[in-house]
Amino acid sequence: MQRRSPAPPLHKPTLLLFFFFLTRLSAAWRPWPNQKTNVSDLQFTGSKKYEGSSEFVKLRYHMGPVLTSNITVHIIWYGTWPSSQKKIIREFINSISATNHRQSEKYPSVSDWWKTVQLYTDQTGSNISRTVRLGEEKNDRFLSHGKTLTRLSIQSVIKSAITAKTKPLPVQSKGGLYLLLTGEDVYVQDFCQNVCGFHYFTFPAIVGFTLPYAWVGNSAKLCPGICAYPFAVPEYMPGVTPVKSPNGEVGVDGMISVIGHEIAELASNPLVNAWYAGGDPSFPVEIADLCEGIYGTGGGGSYTGQMMNDADGATYNMHGIRRRFLVQWIWNNVVNYCTGPNALD
Repeated sequence: MQRRSPAPPLHKPTLLLFFFFLTRLSAAWRPWPNQKTNVSDLQFTGSKKYEGSSEFVKLRYHMGPVLTSNITVHIIWYGTWPSSQKKIIREFINSISATNHRQSEKYPSVSDWWKTVQLYTDQTGSNISRTVRLGEEKNDRFLSHGKTLTRLSIQSVIKSAITAKTKPLPVQSKGGLYLLLTGEDVYVQDFCQNVCGFHYFTFPAIVGFTLPYAWVGNSAKLCPGICAYPFAVPEYMPGVTPVKSPNGEVGVDGMISVIGHEIAELASNPLVNAWYAGGDPSFPVEIADLCEGIYGTGGGGSYTGQMMNDADGATYNMHGIRRRFLVQWIWNNVVNYCTGPNALD
């Protein structure tokens, strides 16, 4: 796809084509029952050294833009969101660039994790921005578009947020990301079946602008064993014990890694024409997809890798400003393997 600036309304066939692209996007790895073999299984079968170098990964740059300007994450809270849950997510986003905070300097840190994302450049050689900050927020607790959302209606929720009569979200076409977070009482198309979150860009025909966005759902009620793994374990994995979540919120702690996954891919592939592996742009394998389910050294297949435990027994792999988080690793295109700040080698 070519980079598109805000354009006239799309004709129906074009919109349907975009919808086809939208429905093919993948999301963060989870232990799906009877799932098909994915690219990582093909490349690393029989090896738990998944984060090790691989000559088989053909991640390429397709000449599209990456987010080199300072990144601002605007959040839409859709459904019921207790303030304690919001605080966990806000602190994760604020921790991405928190290099000036004394507490964020605890190693390994979320800001160190983002350094891998920063390695990616555009065609001018400019790197992805080091700065990721929390922007404006919009509450939609009364579910203006219903309790069940489709992939296209998600874009309508975003339109409502930027066109609201009171406190609309700003339209930020340069460096702006729109993060739609659905509460545990909301169902989204394919949630818990194939996805825990995904990213794309809005259609001018629906929203009026081309804006990179992501959706991530709270799985606490619907499928914690799928989308909050390894803090919860599905029934079809007998004998596997879940680990304790670092912030006492299984659904939200599970969301953190998916949010990190999607923000990293939005930064490196905002219009689905920049960094990805594979020859099919309608089914891109992106920089976080290549490290799905990897949280530490030795990770691969269904093994998460070596993580850490705090004094209370909670599991994490990096420090934020005031909290600990468990966040998946990212593919490093310089050394050609998955990396994370908690690596042991």
